[in-house]
Amino acid sequence: MDRLWAPWRAQYIRESAGAAAADPGCFLCRGLAAPPGEDRENLVVWRRPHSVVVLNRFPYNNGHLLVAPRVHQGTLGGLSGDDLTEPVETMRRAIAVLDRMLNPQGYNIGVNQGKAAGAGLPGHLHWHVVPRWDGDTNFMPVLGQTKVIVESLHEFYDRFAAELCFESGERAAAPQVAPRAGAASDAAE
Repeated sequence: MDRLWAPWRAQYIRESAGAAAADPGCFLCRGLAAPPGEDRENLVVWRRPHSVVVLNRFPYNNGHLLVAPRVHQGTLGGLSGDDLTEPVETMRRAIAVLDRMLNPQGYNIGVNQGKAAGAGLPGHLHWHVVPRWDGDTNFMPVLGQTKVIVESLHEFYDRFAAELCFESGERAAAPQVAPRAGAASDAAE
């Protein structure tokens, strides 16, 4: 029997199980409050004046982004001005980058407002941007309850951040590539 190792799912299950016992707070606000030097660790890939782009730690597909206003607000009705419009502009620009990088055939873009609607973080509104390809739903998620993600979060983070810097001229999160295990021995060969 073949096995596919997906350790990020265990982290999701552990964090979901403990959510009722202890509220860890808003991960978007924690990421924004952290110094920019910790953006890669927090998966914060683009900070703008009124919006932020974060990689989804538990993606449905490679390139799954979360786009949110910087203000901690749980409803569309609670947003106005740049806090409402800039996230949509940010989404448009991020999708242009994803188009170049991944060449998806479509996107699922949506917001879950409120816990009853499926919001895992009901206090901080955010849009999911999920690149899609014909045939990307196959037997693995249907029969095996497992989604195959083809690139690690940090590898994708580095590529996406570099593309954003190139695309926008704005300071997106600068890629901070950690050395590969065994890199020193590779260089000696």
